Amino acid sequence: MELRDIEIFLALAEELHFGRAAERLHVTSARVSQAIKKQERRIGAALFERNNRKVVLTPIGQQLFNDLRPMYRGLHRGIERAAQAARGKTDIVHLGMLSWDYEALRPLLDAFEDRYPASDVRIRSLEFGDPFGALRSGEIDIAVIWLPVEEPDLTVGPIVATEPIVLALSPAHPLANKESVSLEDLGDVTVMGGARPDYWREALVPARTPSGRPIHVGPQVSNTQQMIPILASGEAVSPLQAQATRFLARPDIATVPIHDAPACRWALVWRTAAETNLIRAFAATAEDLGPSTH
Repeated sequence: MELRDIEIFLALAEELHFGRAAERLHVTSARVSQAIKKQERRIGAALFERNNRKVVLTPIGQQLFNDLRPMYRGLHRGIERAAQAARGKTDIVHLGMLSWDYEALRPLLDAFEDRYPASDVRIRSLEFGDPFGALRSGEIDIAVIWLPVEEPDLTVGPIVATEPIVLALSPAHPLANKESVSLEDLGDVTVMGGARPDYWREALVPARTPSGRPIHVGPQVSNTQQMIPILASGEAVSPLQAQATRFLARPDIATVPIHDAPACRWALVWRTAAETNLIRAFAATAEDLGPSTH
């Protein structure tokens, strides 16, 4: 199997959508379909079940995905290390971020580079539907994740930023005209769900308002792109960290401060068993700088 065909298979297995996989790899959907059919002929079995509504991995496709993904990541890690060595960089930190503002971390990244000039930080995107998976698989070394984090195999390091919570919603929604809203207002609307684990969702979207009224949770999403049409159509609203307003700066989405919501705290998190001197050095740099406020 050629490397490009492996990339196409892995992209489709992760996206489960021919168009998104094609866009991610900068190829046509026809090229994706052609590559998958070629792999299925070679293996002698279907790798995906597909119809007009969805694309899912078959058991054989899932087995192939589980086998190929770690090898593919290892290959890229090896190429990265070679490229970094050629530039005088011998250590790489893979930092996962949940759609957070990259430039807001610039002081930390610059300080780390100044202290450890042989090191380089590579940014990877995480999805809030599976915030810890990339840490546990070894795809990333450290993640910037909002608290609380209550995972026995993960270490919570220093807080790198704090920020208020806002409510994202359609500009046509009655609450969009307010200067601010309260957690009590969430009892009158449908709130988007999808954050995992459960304690995380409860921290951002409590089950009940301060007076005890239930908060109705509607559509489930796992990334920002899935949120946009639901917010814009008015189907549901969603509490978000304030930095998200920079990613949702669209005429069909409004944001309003939630004045009584606790501030969101972002911290460095890593897998305890995989802790290295480089991870400790990155965390120490963050500790010395202290959290930024947004």
